[in-house]
Amino acid sequence: MSRIMTYMNSALTRLIVTLLVMFSVTACSTTPKIEGDVADTAYFESANLVDQEKFETEQVYDPWEGFNRSMYRFNYRFDRYVFLPVVDGYQYITPDIMQDGIHNFFNNIGDIRTFINSVLQLEFTKSYQSAGRFVTNTTVGLLGFIDAATYFGIPRHKEDFGQTLGYWGVGAGPYLVLPVLGPSSARDGVGTGVDMVVMSALYDELNMKSEEELALMLLNGIDTRANTSFRYYETGAPFEYELVRKLWLAKRKLDIEK
Repeated sequence: MSRIMTYMNSALTRLIVTLLVMFSVTACSTTPKIEGDVADTAYFESANLVDQEKFETEQVYDPWEGFNRSMYRFNYRFDRYVFLPVVDGYQYITPDIMQDGIHNFFNNIGDIRTFINSVLQLEFTKSYQSAGRFVTNTTVGLLGFIDAATYFGIPRHKEDFGQTLGYWGVGAGPYLVLPVLGPSSARDGVGTGVDMVVMSALYDELNMKSEEELALMLLNGIDTRANTSFRYYETGAPFEYELVRKLWLAKRKLDIEK
């Protein structure tokens, strides 16, 4: 069994490193252009827009606004000149069927995070459904590259430690824009850190080397960006920072309340 896991880890790592090298080189000679289908879950959906009067009257807690605005501009430049060209290169060299498989693979890993946080939130239906998805996709779905669980009608949930903290009454705290990751809050920033530590511990259990873990995290980030439709300064809003802040805070509130 250990030999099989070692072989699987080695093969997966070689695939990830090869893809990273290929699309990094390709991205240098391409212009930012996102092709393919619209993201399966857009970060900012039109259905989440609220009445304009609420935008003007509701107050948000943003004591670090100066830092957040600077980080927002940094994220825009990083996204435009680094992230999107890399995503474009990735999509250019990677067949659609492989992109779908990689996206399914990371969704399958994400079900572990959802399972843990569902248990912590005492959401037992979500817990066994997430566990069922992971077992089904890892076995029948060939390590998650095929989303067999959805075919069998097992719903997918998304839970993180920020939502768990919110479930137990921890307030969002100050609004916070994280480097590269974007909109967050003091609570969700901590939650993101905890989730990353948990996933890192999981990779350690699979005997993954640090460079293998880094390659996996990089590919996960690229896959996530490729499946997120939001583009900086393309909302058409004259005050995009305020718009994004309001939408994100409203979304997180709904995530916790659902």
